[in-house]
This record gives sequence, structure tokens and C-alpha cells, in this order.
Amino acid sequence: MSNQAGNKSTVSLKRVLGLSALFAVTIAGVCSQSSFVSLLNGAGTGGGSFFIAIFIAFLLTLCYVFSYLELSLMMPKAGGIGTYTAVAGGYFISIGVVLGGYLAVIPFAGPAELMLLERVVGTAYPGVFSHLGLMLLLLLTILNLLGINIFASVQNIIVYTLFVTLFVIGVTGLKGADAKGAIPAEIWQQLEHSGSSIFSLVVLALWSFAGLEFVCPLIEETKRPEKNIPKAMITGAIMLLVVYSLIAFAGMRQIPSAILGKSEIPHWLLVETLFGKASGFVIVVFAFTATSCTANSIIASVSRMLYGMANQQQLPEVFKKIHPRWNTPWVGILFVAALVAVPLVFLSNAKNFIFLMLISAATLWLMAYIVAHINVMVLRKKYPAFIRPFKTPLYPLPQIIGILGMGYAILNNSPSPEMTIKVYTNAALIVVIVSLYSFFWVRFKMKKKLFETESIDEAIAD
Repeated sequence: MSNQAGNKSTVSLKRVLGLSALFAVTIAGVCSQSSFVSLLNGAGTGGGSFFIAIFIAFLLTLCYVFSYLELSLMMPKAGGIGTYTAVAGGYFISIGVVLGGYLAVIPFAGPAELMLLERVVGTAYPGVFSHLGLMLLLLLTILNLLGINIFASVQNIIVYTLFVTLFVIGVTGLKGADAKGAIPAEIWQQLEHSGSSIFSLVVLALWSFAGLEFVCPLIEETKRPEKNIPKAMITGAIMLLVVYSLIAFAGMRQIPSAILGKSEIPHWLLVETLFGKASGFVIVVFAFTATSCTANSIIASVSRMLYGMANQQQLPEVFKKIHPRWNTPWVGILFVAALVAVPLVFLSNAKNFIFLMLISAATLWLMAYIVAHINVMVLRKKYPAFIRPFKTPLYPLPQIIGILGMGYAILNNSPSPEMTIKVYTNAALIVVIVSLYSFFWVRFKMKKKLFETESIDEAIAD
């Protein structure tokens, strides 16, 4: 734990998170409304074949989960992927992967999710709520500032409410009476005759599993991390497989595929079909808990990444500040909240631009997964005897499969051919900006060589 600069007393993060809280954080990093839009669009497009895509996405998820578990428990620091990469590949890559793969996504993913919440709630209750996204962001920011205990309590309530809601929707969707979608025999036939189109569906399914690693930067606030974090991440992945399969099947059964595959709010259509007059209340609970999960997780996790990197001198020292009363990285929390709030306020009428930039930045998020897999392989050779509380099963097969799978997803990330050039151009622009910052910071502030690596003993030192 690091001392806050300028304080005489030791101010540090506190270990308070148990298994239940960690499971909630793990799920919260994934279960956004956008995930369910992607999931149900895939169900409408692929029909029964989409179940195979979900399972392949689940296997790719286990690959990145294994890599992050090995790395995080080997180097249990708040910096997350930034810490691992500094040891494996050097400071230049380390700074770039955090700023490009995570920080660059926030100004677009956060507003997009909050705008989707406003749209769904506005559809259910027209004109009742205004500026709901901004108010929710402000509330979650305050709760994050007030301490990890409050964050964990709120996250538990939100996540478990969401899970109950999802199971109610999924089980209700199994009913056959008045179903307007495909019958079970048709879905089974689509599954049996799946073709090569499955691989294009995998990308849609994969987005619904991305984000389980957001729990790793909270490792310095975790009780018994060597036991609880693996349980949380692996159990979370399995639970998502079950819930997603259930929701996908409900969507196929209840809504015609042509509508389900193209709707911008397919989760609203599913809830409206199932619950009729009560649908407004159900979708608001669903949308509010899903968006809150994601926003809360982003604020907590990324602020810890910034804190950890600042302690390694990879970011300005101001991000090292821990609040003396609440023991939270308050500067990082406010910074992340501002990254969401500014575009939410000033780009609320530019939804197409935010969507385009979200896809562009998310391409770099997938690249961060590739870097994590490479880190594992590099560190196996560089530090073969170092203690690893978690070792990847069947190493290096999960890393190789993970690299190939994420590479395929990057090449097929754009939703349409006409957007492909724009997506890659914007992603390249983000890489250039991040690379310039990394270059000048490493060479002139840190006064290090670009690919000079940090020793693992320095990386994990208190």
C-alpha cells in the first residue's frame, strides 16, 4: 500500500471485499444494457445457431479469465493490466494498453449506456424523467467516494436485483402460449444445421461476456484474493452462460427473428411482450439495475487502475491521492466520472458519433485482452519460478486460443462494411494520441527507455 503524498499518516486502501461482493463486481462489469442488446440481436440473427456462438464466446471468456487470474494473483496490485504489462513488455506498452484499451472507451461507453437508460425509461414513462442518466452518474460517483464498503453494499443490491429480474424474464419467456417467435423444433433445427455463419455471431456474443476482469484492480481491497477472485470470476462466467442462454431462448420464442435481430431496444420488446401492462415497471428495474451495474463498476475499477499506475509513476501523482477519511482514490473517481459526464451533457444529440467512437475504442479493448495473453506467456519464460497462486490450466492453449479469438473479433468488429474504415481510422487515431502521451511521459518524465521493463519485485512492492 502506498502513502498519500504529503500526508504524515499512512492512508491506504482497505481489504473489505468478500466473495459475495466480488461476485457482484464481476457480474456488474459485464451486464450492461448494451450487452443484452447485442445478445438479443444475435439471437434474432442466428436463431438456434446462436447458442453455439454463445458457448464459443464463453470459452474465449474463460481464456481471458485464466490469463487475468494468473497475472493479478501473481502481481496483486491495483494497477491491473498496467502493472502486468510494465513487467512483461515495458512502460510504453503498459501506459498505452490502459489508456487505449480502457480509459479511451469510457467517454463513449458510459454516455451510450446512460443514454440507452434514458431512452428505455422514456419509452416506458414518457416525459416523467429528465436528465436521468446524469443524476444516476452523480449518485454513483458520490457512493464511490464514500468508501468501498458503501460501494460493495450498493453493488450487491443492484446486481442481485438484476439477476432476479433476469431469471423472471427468462423463465416467463419459456411459456408457449401466445408466443410469436420460433417454436422449439425450429430452434433445434437451426442449431443442428449451423454453418460457418456461427463465427460472425461469436462477435455479438463475445461483447456480452467482456468486462469480467474489472474485478482485478480491486485486489488490494479484497479479502483472501487468491481464493475469492478465482471463484468470483469463474462462477460469474458460468452464471452468465446460463442467464444469457435463457434470455436468448426467451427472445427467440417470443419475438419474430426479423424484429429481434434489428431492434435497437430488443430487451424492451421482450419485456413488453411478456408482461403487458406491467412491462413498464419490469423494464425500468431491468434497465436501471443493468446500467447502474456497469457505471458503478467502471467508476470503481478504472479509478483503481489510475491509482495503481500513478504509484508506478506512469501517471501524474495526483491520481495517487487517497481520501483520508473514506480511503478511496477520490481524484481518480472524479476524473472517471467527468469522462462520462462531459460527453453525456455536450454530445447527447450526437448518438451516432458516440456509437461509432464506442466501437472504435472497443476495438482497442479487445487488443488489451491479447496483451494480457501475451503477458502470461512472456512472464512464464521471464519468471518461471515465481509463485503463481493461480496457474492457467492447459497452458499455453488458452492463451493461443484467446489471441486468435480476439484477433478474429477485432477484424470483424464493425457492424457493417461501410463502417469498417471509419472504425479502424478512429481506432488508429486513438492509438496515435495514446502513443504520443506514452512516448513523452516515459522518455521525459520517467526518463526511461520505451521498452524498459519494471522488475516484478518493484511492481509488487508496497
